[in-house]
Amino acid sequence: MNLVWQRFTLSYLPLKQYLTTSYLHRFLVGLLSSWRQGSVLIQWGDTIAAGLLSVVYALAPFVSSTLIGLLLTACVGFWLLLTLSDEAAPRIPSVTPIHLLVLLYWAVAAVATALSPVKKVAFNDLTTLTLYLLLFALCARVLRSPKLRSWMIVLYLHVSLIVSIYGMRQWFFGAPPLATWVDQESAFSKTTRVYSYLGNPNLLAGYLLPAVVFSLVAVFVWQGWIKKALALTMFFVNTACLILTFSRGGWIGLVVAFLTVMALLVYWWSIEMPRFWRTWSLPIILGGLIGVLLLAVIFVEPVRLRVVSIFADRKDSSNNFRRNVWDAVFEMIRDRPIIGIGPGHGSFNKIYPLYQHPRYTALSAYSVLLEVTVETGYVGLAAFLWLLIVTFNTAFLQMQRLRKLRSADGFWLIGAIATMAGMLAHGTVDTVFYRPEVNSVWWLVVGLIASYYTYTPQDQSQEVNSPFPAP
Repeated sequence: MNLVWQRFTLSYLPLKQYLTTSYLHRFLVGLLSSWRQGSVLIQWGDTIAAGLLSVVYALAPFVSSTLIGLLLTACVGFWLLLTLSDEAAPRIPSVTPIHLLVLLYWAVAAVATALSPVKKVAFNDLTTLTLYLLLFALCARVLRSPKLRSWMIVLYLHVSLIVSIYGMRQWFFGAPPLATWVDQESAFSKTTRVYSYLGNPNLLAGYLLPAVVFSLVAVFVWQGWIKKALALTMFFVNTACLILTFSRGGWIGLVVAFLTVMALLVYWWSIEMPRFWRTWSLPIILGGLIGVLLLAVIFVEPVRLRVVSIFADRKDSSNNFRRNVWDAVFEMIRDRPIIGIGPGHGSFNKIYPLYQHPRYTALSAYSVLLEVTVETGYVGLAAFLWLLIVTFNTAFLQMQRLRKLRSADGFWLIGAIATMAGMLAHGTVDTVFYRPEVNSVWWLVVGLIASYYTYTPQDQSQEVNSPFPAP
């Protein structure tokens, strides 16, 4: 059964042999390789690509979605140029199991577009999806370089620190709400919810969640007390700003991310721990976190009101809105269960009005899994879940490899796993996941995991186990 699991997760897929015999790969990759040898510009291709990515992640929280789209187009165009001018011989790990599942998900989305009742709109949204998926491909390529990987993480953390500082300023000096984010009849309605430069507290929470996790693990990666102090400062400021968004989905994601990162840190250090701490460190940490949460709920009124509202069902206006949207989405899925209505919010906006309850207009399904299902059907949902499983499995296997080597790079993989878990938890009740500021960071994290991929022949990996038990 373990062999079945390994094949399902593509853990030991012989990609080198496949690429060697692939006519499509041999035709496209290396098509312009002779030009590359005489081009000074392309010889610095990965560095230039890192510069383009830097512009995307430096500007994402501050500029319009249209400008981000133009920047993504530039990134994709340069990725295509690099790929066509690359070495003809396959470079492993230039393609990973994650790449194959991303390609599968795109193929399902393309079929959903072809069969969509609103093909023109769906095609436009497929183009947007393609930009993000190729952004992942460029990130996975660029982040193979340890220096460029470190640069991209440092850049994102500094930009998120600027965003958090402005959010904290809003908390201390006040900020007018730009939309009806809470029930005006609630006692919580007078509490300030910070949104910084992003204009929406839920979106800000989704953007800052990766920053919280990566600033925490940076404490263990960065050397020197000054750098560690900077990482701690980033961690506390980002965490405080995320909490002050009062985003319930963001809080759920934060708790899940904390639990995941703590469990993985205990696993990482378990080799060196005495037997007592190997057994009891995780329960102690879990109990301490639950204790802090209970104290906050008991003694901090805004926190108590927000937590209680999670369980208020339809008595809370936000909960009631989501329930009505979900009811309509379930009807949409029931009518097109196999391949969905086509990707993107454009398709959703065309079809949803036919099912919506009166006065409950919506731009999305308010749940990532529901959004995937309504857009690409159960086939797309299966492809998406398979992509997640392969990504988590790949991350854990590479983290195990780095753990044996005692390489500090393993902490970045711990951060990536925890970030993905937290963002998915947040995404169960919201779809800020699909906003450019958050979606671009998601694919950066997936690209980070893919960049660590190292093929290990099965006969040399008997001690490398999957994070998930064999079925």
